[in-house]
Amino acid sequence: MLPLLFVVLGLAGALTLACAVSAWWWGPAGFLLALTAVGARDLAQTRHSELRNLPLLGHLRFFAEAVRPHVQRHVVERGHDGRPYDRAVRGIVYARAGGAEAEEPFGTERDVYGEGYEFLVPSMSPVEVPEEPPVIRVGGPDCTQPYDMALLNVSAMSFGALSANAVLALNRAAALGGFAHDTGEGGLSDHHLRGGGDLVWEIGTGYFGCRTAEGGFEEREFADKAALPEVRCVSLKLSQGAHPGVGGVLPGAKVSAEIARVPGVTAGRTVLSPPYHQVFSTPRELVGFIARLRCSAGGKPVGLKLCVGSRRQFLAVCKAMLAEGVAPDFIVVDGSEGGSGAAPPEFSGRLGTPLTEGLITVHNALVGTGLRDRVRVGASGKVATGADLVTRLLQGADYTNAARAMLFALGCRQAQRCHTNTCPAGITTQDPRRVRVLDVADKSVRVHRYQRATVRSASRIMAAMGARDPGGLAPTQLLRRTDPATVRSYAELYEWLEPGVLLAEAPASWERDWAAADPDAF
Repeated sequence: MLPLLFVVLGLAGALTLACAVSAWWWGPAGFLLALTAVGARDLAQTRHSELRNLPLLGHLRFFAEAVRPHVQRHVVERGHDGRPYDRAVRGIVYARAGGAEAEEPFGTERDVYGEGYEFLVPSMSPVEVPEEPPVIRVGGPDCTQPYDMALLNVSAMSFGALSANAVLALNRAAALGGFAHDTGEGGLSDHHLRGGGDLVWEIGTGYFGCRTAEGGFEEREFADKAALPEVRCVSLKLSQGAHPGVGGVLPGAKVSAEIARVPGVTAGRTVLSPPYHQVFSTPRELVGFIARLRCSAGGKPVGLKLCVGSRRQFLAVCKAMLAEGVAPDFIVVDGSEGGSGAAPPEFSGRLGTPLTEGLITVHNALVGTGLRDRVRVGASGKVATGADLVTRLLQGADYTNAARAMLFALGCRQAQRCHTNTCPAGITTQDPRRVRVLDVADKSVRVHRYQRATVRSASRIMAAMGARDPGGLAPTQLLRRTDPATVRSYAELYEWLEPGVLLAEAPASWERDWAAADPDAF
């Protein structure tokens, strides 16, 4: 491509001479001189071999790589092709957030005969849709301040990962709709508290917001903040779906002085949460810490959040609950399909149990140990529509949380630049110029409308299935096509334990894990 560069250089020289005749030639001459400078730099640099072989033209590939995801997402992608959320799902969220009915003309585009297709079973005797959606009472026998949880809530996203305007808009939406807003592990900020919404305060391995100078747990600070009326529940995070086994990551570019004050870290430096908790190291110590948190929180509900890994380890926690007579008030199961602003690519989608299997495992373990009645189960991981919500209820959840769908309602366009501090919607950035485009008053109403319409959709689906509330659903009502000629229900595809069966005689498929589970060792 050297001849091209020489041609550009020759034209630039000729135009420069022509400038002596007329000032009109200065523009073209300047442009060609700039191209010449770029071409010369391409030849001199050693980082990109392609640019040395193809000066000037080599930049076209870099441009194509940069715009490819956007062209694919907004021009090429069909209704159900996109990842992690397809165009059809995003369209439902945008329509509901805007106050419009989400409708589909001319029939479904889904391949209803394709392997893996799942569908819900309607009833020949549907019931009336209830005027008010059901709520789930969270709080076991040791809880003195139970909380009524909505069927769909804002999942954990920290201030820092999200902008101040995004956090405030989500919290105001929670106040408008009467649903819960999880703070994420980054700590309680003023923006969480200003909107008046109900908060689930998440405590991660870094103990941000209640940590000592050495990074340990500070109980007095925890008690003071847990006593705030906005804090309705406390969630102890063990792991999250996007990157189980490692702590949270907040890139240094997003750690402003204001953000650093909330968790108590250094501004401008990447924040890495430890991969494990310092306060406990065994299942028995874990349930003891839950009891300690509940006491310090004045009897408010305290729960766990985890991405399921070893079934034996979770059974060890159940054994510790039985031995100590202590159980969390709720457990949020995060699937490996869950999202994060900055997950290691080798972890995301490769480590941890997907939500379906994780949820069924936790539900079965609690049922089999006789603990299910005192522990509510939440599900988090790509919940966006009413059908998603009902599906998770059928798989063992009592309620659901959503993160990315709430961001769509805020205006997210799935640009996938959350970790770069350049979010075009002002959601996952700390750049003041970008943050200002997110209007809190407008976006809080949009999130409220989306949550309300989605819960309403779930209520309509349940009514069509003959159920007035989640208690009327059963695994027989969710079917999956396993091949073109075979359809099986979840009651057939998965094993469902009877109450207390693990305490009597463990089924053969659970016997080895149950026997190996040790309440004094993970």
